[in-house]
Amino acid sequence: MRVLDRLGVLDSVLGTGAVPLDRMTMVIDDAVRIEAAAERAMNPHPSLCVRRVTLDALLVDAAAAAGAEVRTGVRVTSLITEDGRVTGVDTTSGPIQARLVVGADGRHSTVASLVGAREYHVASPGKAFAWGYFEHVRDRDGRARLGRRGDLGFLAGPTDGDLYMAAIAVDMAKQAEFHANRDANFAAGIQTWPELADVLAGGRRVGPIRVLTNWHGYFREAAGPGWVLVGDAGHFKDPTPGQGIGDALRQADRLARSIEDGLGKTSPDEAMQRWWHWRDDDAYEMHWFAKDMGAPGASTPLNTRFLRDVAADPKATQMLVLVLNHEIRPSQLLTTSMVARAAVRAVRDRPDRMFATLKEIVSAGRENARRSRHRRVGAVMRGAVR
Repeated sequence: MRVLDRLGVLDSVLGTGAVPLDRMTMVIDDAVRIEAAAERAMNPHPSLCVRRVTLDALLVDAAAAAGAEVRTGVRVTSLITEDGRVTGVDTTSGPIQARLVVGADGRHSTVASLVGAREYHVASPGKAFAWGYFEHVRDRDGRARLGRRGDLGFLAGPTDGDLYMAAIAVDMAKQAEFHANRDANFAAGIQTWPELADVLAGGRRVGPIRVLTNWHGYFREAAGPGWVLVGDAGHFKDPTPGQGIGDALRQADRLARSIEDGLGKTSPDEAMQRWWHWRDDDAYEMHWFAKDMGAPGASTPLNTRFLRDVAADPKATQMLVLVLNHEIRPSQLLTTSMVARAAVRAVRDRPDRMFATLKEIVSAGRENARRSRHRRVGAVMRGAVR
């Protein structure tokens, strides 16, 4: 909401029926239930769930009103370069010269492909995602719902147009079975979380079931002479926490300020390199946190115990809300002491799974150490592009 307000489109977005999400329910099977209301002093900018079709139109209108020349339906075919520097693009309607070409064209970015942007911090997918929009759902109270029931994940909440969005996440290994009868399996999946099924009971789905199946997480080289990548074009992570649009707006807001710096206080290339460094630092922890949230299979004893501890601690609950709203880093919640305490309790809770839990604890420790070591990969990539 903060970025939308700065862009002058927040009122227009709210006018479409989008609801500030200032409350959250999170469940893990029948073992964990977290109810949280965002404290305005700690979290003054709630999240929103807005469909791309709605938000994109409002942003394009705002850009045009601010003086941007908007060309829709124009496809970039190649880059214009001079002495190794990108100076514009060739399009289906002719060339466009530019001091800086910004690729904000998604996971399958044409700009990223044309500049040969390499990927790093690659994360394999845990789940495939399916979602739908429902009308006549009375729940408009600004509550985001996240859940894990068995090996199914859930994300739901009110969106614009008086619609309600509900998504399920299916293990990648089971996606072929799911797609064999997508509508029926989606409906059956919703029923495995009775609370969500009750919310949708009086509603009617409008439109098809949307899916995201062929994906992986990555960072891409984000800047070079005359070009920069923003949003999914440069970074994509597991959608489980529902942060994709927020990440893109967050990056674009910072990029705009960096471009201004490059035009005035320093060179554009130096400004873009600094932005790339900020992007990697800002996104790194959430990248892996999201992967862990979307891991295949059911919640493990360690994960379940940790979230039970969060549910029992009001301060930790508020910190979880802030993490999911990308206000603080996951490491501020996942402290060594909290994780260690959860590990001991997980072994005690499920002695029948003691060896599996101990193996998980050791594996998690090694993975976190690997992630810490690899954090500098982005710096190496930035040095190679200069």
